[in-house]
This record gives sequence, C-alpha cells and structure tokens, in this order.
Amino acid sequence: MRTNHSSDRVDTPDNPFGCGERERCRPADVRDAVRRAVAGRWLATGCPYDEEGLSDALLVASELSTNAILHGGGMTGFDVDVDGRAVRVSVSDRSDRLPVAVDPYDERGGRRAGGRGWPIVCRLARDVRVADLPSGGKRITALVPVF
Repeated sequence: MRTNHSSDRVDTPDNPFGCGERERCRPADVRDAVRRAVAGRWLATGCPYDEEGLSDALLVASELSTNAILHGGGMTGFDVDVDGRAVRVSVSDRSDRLPVAVDPYDERGGRRAGGRGWPIVCRLARDVRVADLPSGGKRITALVPVF
C-alpha cells in the first residue's frame, strides 16, 4: 500500500489507478481501499471515524463498482482518498451512458430486480459527480461523510 500523505490517497501497489487487461477490478478491491483510507487517516491523526459513515462509504463503493461491472461495460479503474471529513470514491467504466434510477415496479406492477443502486449512492453521498473520460467512458465520484 502506498499513501500520499497530502491527500491520504490510498492505492494498491500492483494496480494503482486502473484495472489491467489481465486483472479485474472487483467491488471488494474498492471496499478494501475505502477501509484502508479510513484506517490510515485514523492511525495518522487519531481522528475517530463514524461506523455508520464507514458502512455508508462501503455501500457506495460497492454500488458504484457493481454498477460499473453490470451496466458500464466493466470497471476500468478506481480511486479512493480522504477529503476532510469524508471519503471520496471514484469508479471509472467503459460506458458513456449516464446512470439512471429505475422504477422498482415493472409495467405490470411486479417488483423489478435491481435498479436501486443509483438512488442509494445519491442518498448516502454528500456530493456525486459524473464526468466523461477523454478516452471514452465515464468516472463517477461520490463524497461520503465518515469523520
């Protein structure tokens, strides 16, 4: 693990910002990076973190990365860093399509599987941004209060 102390950015040593052709980025990798970033800040500063906030950040990391895999053509990279009293989670994918909230009921009134990830991200994060990437695809960044 490498930490840039100016931003508390945490990167995995073998795959700092992207997912290689042979390596897959997994939701667990993003969640682990969130845990390491929060633990690193706590150890470095003694600043306690909120357990509910950490749970929210882990859920946001999971939803963003899972949505990139299921709806975005695959996750192409991620970044996690601590920004003040929050954790910033960014996930990139191959799709230019913007995320959308899907009605939990289909046209016949039956419960639809899935479709809840984006509303969860928007509810738990203090700030959510979607940016196009120059090489195609998009990067979604969510800021989740933790400290």
